[in-house]
Amino acid sequence: MLSRLFTGYCLIVYAFLLAPIFVVVAASFNAGNFLTFPPQGLSLRWYVVFFENEVFMRAIRTSLWVAALTACISTVIGTAAAIYAVRHAGRMKDTVRVAMLAPLLLPEVLTAIALLFFFYAVGMGTRTMAGMVIGHVVITLPFVFMNVVASLESFDPALDLAARSLGAGRYARFRRIMLPLIKPGVIGGALFAFIISFDTFTISFLLKGIGTSTLPIQLFDYLRTNFTPEAAAVSSVSIAMTIAVVVVIEKVLGLRIHRF
Repeated sequence: MLSRLFTGYCLIVYAFLLAPIFVVVAASFNAGNFLTFPPQGLSLRWYVVFFENEVFMRAIRTSLWVAALTACISTVIGTAAAIYAVRHAGRMKDTVRVAMLAPLLLPEVLTAIALLFFFYAVGMGTRTMAGMVIGHVVITLPFVFMNVVASLESFDPALDLAARSLGAGRYARFRRIMLPLIKPGVIGGALFAFIISFDTFTISFLLKGIGTSTLPIQLFDYLRTNFTPEAAAVSSVSIAMTIAVVVVIEKVLGLRIHRF
C-alpha cells in the first residue's frame, strides 16, 4: 500500500513538472492565429513560419555558438579547479570549493549587473560577445566543478601511485588513468554547462553584444509585440535541441545516465 502511494505521489510530481512542456508543445501545433490551449486544430504552419524566419535562425546559431564555447571553456577551467581542490589544495580545499560555488549564492541578475560594472571599469565599454561568454562561463563553472569533484572523490589514488612507480609521467597518468575514470563527471559537467548557457536569459540580456541576440532574448522580444503559436514552435524546437544534446552525448561519448 505504501509503495503504491509513493508511486502515485511520484507520478503526480512528474505530471506537474512536465505539464508546462506538454502545453507548449501542443500549442505549437495550433492551426489558429493566436497562442491558445487547447489548440484550434492541428497544423505545422507555425513551424514553417519559424524556420523561414531568419531572425530566429540567426538567434539559434548565436545561442549554439555561445553555448558550445562556454561549455569548452567551463569544462577546462572547472576540471582543472576540481583536480586542484581534491588532489592538491590541502587545507585550502574548502576555500577553493566555496570560491568555485560562489556564483550560485547570488541571484543571476546581481551577477550580471556586477559583471557589467566590471567590464566598464576595465575599459570594455560597449558590450561585446566576449563579455557575454565570460558571463556564461561564470554561471556554468560551478556545475562543471561539482560534477568533476564528485567523480574525483571516488578516484583511487593508488592507481596514480602505481602508474608513477611504473615510470608514467604526469601527463600520461592524467590522460590514460585519471581522465578515463572521471570522464562521466567531465562530460556531465560539459552537458550542464551547454544546456544552462543555451537557455540562460538574464546574463545574455545584460551582457550581449550590440546587434547580438540569443534565442531566449529573441523570443522575449517577439512576445512583447506578438502572441502567435510561432513562439510555442520556437520553444518546442529549443526543447527538442536540448534533448538531442543529451541523447547524442550519451550515445556517442558513452555517458551513463544513472536511473533511480
